Amino acid sequence: MRAMILNAPGQLLQETERPIPTPKPNQLLIRVHTCGVCRTDLHVVDGELTHPKLPLIPGHQIVGTVVDQGSGVQGNLSTGTRVGVPWLGYTCNHCRYCLSGRENLCDQAQFTGYQLDGGYAEYVVADEHFCFPIPSGYPNQQAAPLLCAGLIGYRSLMMTGDAERIGLYGFGAAAHIVIQVARYQGKRVFAFTRSGDTPGQQFARTLGAVWAGSSSEAPPEELDAAIIFAPVGSLVPTALKNVAKGGTVVCAGIHMSDIPSFPYEVLWGERVLRSVANLTRRDGEEFLALAPQIPIHTQVEAFPLTAANEALEALRSGKIQGAAVLVVD
Repeated sequence: MRAMILNAPGQLLQETERPIPTPKPNQLLIRVHTCGVCRTDLHVVDGELTHPKLPLIPGHQIVGTVVDQGSGVQGNLSTGTRVGVPWLGYTCNHCRYCLSGRENLCDQAQFTGYQLDGGYAEYVVADEHFCFPIPSGYPNQQAAPLLCAGLIGYRSLMMTGDAERIGLYGFGAAAHIVIQVARYQGKRVFAFTRSGDTPGQQFARTLGAVWAGSSSEAPPEELDAAIIFAPVGSLVPTALKNVAKGGTVVCAGIHMSDIPSFPYEVLWGERVLRSVANLTRRDGEEFLALAPQIPIHTQVEAFPLTAANEALEALRSGKIQGAAVLVVD
């Protein structure tokens, strides 16, 4: 099979021929159709996430069709079923986090496209317990961003509780999905982009943002909550200053540059600062059931599998509006 391989952090991915993997017990062999390109992939490739399996096939927003099963598979994801494979690929099921419904925090967790080979390839194997059926109304390209941008955005939004005025810092793949969920819930969304990103601000307005501007600007109203998708630590005190007393700032990324010091008064007033770590299977089940009800529409820019390096660079330089997706077949 064709695969794009990371041999060492900081290097370009290499197109390589590999044997089709054989599914182990409880695993599905999946023929990959599309795989979303995520900022987490950039953090892996650029060496900001420091413990990848090497060599590695990146990618964790995988849409494909089950073509074979390992022994012991008992679920409903039979051969011919279209499935999605997300970031979370394995948990121990017996630690205190797993037993309390917080499997996203499992210390033994393994992640697709990081410790487990991912979807920048023609085939992938995945544990059946961490695969989801894809809603029938979504084409392969449009379904891929739901599996990380959508799931992390959904989990982040849930952490804002009943906030009515929500700021989104960084208007990329996740934000363009979560704004649709927020508006469906009757919330008002304020979008923040990098300075000079007029197209991104206009994109946010077309999706229903009541205001869009630079992250260096103050919104016209106090926010009840803010979600930071951009991996920029300096946005933390900025967001706290723009959130009303009792509000919440959620850091939604897996990696962020260092947060600068800030005076306690910025946090005072019972403001809450918290992070999002990974996802749970319950998140996936809830969000993928909700997506077609809204319905969520994803805007994608497609690249062939062999252009994975170009897709990553376009994402790195802020040239993607919506989400980037690799088309494998």
